[in-house]
Amino acid sequence: MDMTEKTTSSRLVYDGRVVHLYVDGVSLPNGVASTREYIRHIGAVCVLAVNDRGEVVLERQYRYPFHKVLIEIPAGKLDTPGEDPREAALRELREETGIVPRKMELLGEYYGSPAILGERIWMFLATGFESGGARHLDEDEMLEVFTMPLDEAARAVLAGEIPDGKTQAAILRGYYRFQQQK
Repeated sequence: MDMTEKTTSSRLVYDGRVVHLYVDGVSLPNGVASTREYIRHIGAVCVLAVNDRGEVVLERQYRYPFHKVLIEIPAGKLDTPGEDPREAALRELREETGIVPRKMELLGEYYGSPAILGERIWMFLATGFESGGARHLDEDEMLEVFTMPLDEAARAVLAGEIPDGKTQAAILRGYYRFQQQK
């Protein structure tokens, strides 16, 4: 069954620094005309950094839309549309935590809200490091970096204590991967 929707028109409603809001006209597979409101985003990365003691590097960060501090893994947006996600992940991890890992592997992609948000987040697993060196935060970043055993982080995800979706997905993928290696 072909479920492809065909774009018939596209209008940029808001062109921001990070998000770009569009309203598109579409023709559905059954011929009915409809509209789609969505946000284009350049893309982002996140890093599940697990040290040799099996601890994951986490951050506490205030998130304005929810007006509270959330626990997340290091993450950030791509600087340019063509930026290599692996290089962006290495940059974000180094800037936010000072960590430079010996090994970095792709865990997969994460689509946070695919009905309205065109942001693709590449998730990486970083291993082979001791502790962080000097951090280089953006002027609007205020982060508290800490560690937690990976199995405790997986429990916290399942208990609803870590509500950030990309962090949940990366922790559970990483936890599963490490369990498979035992």
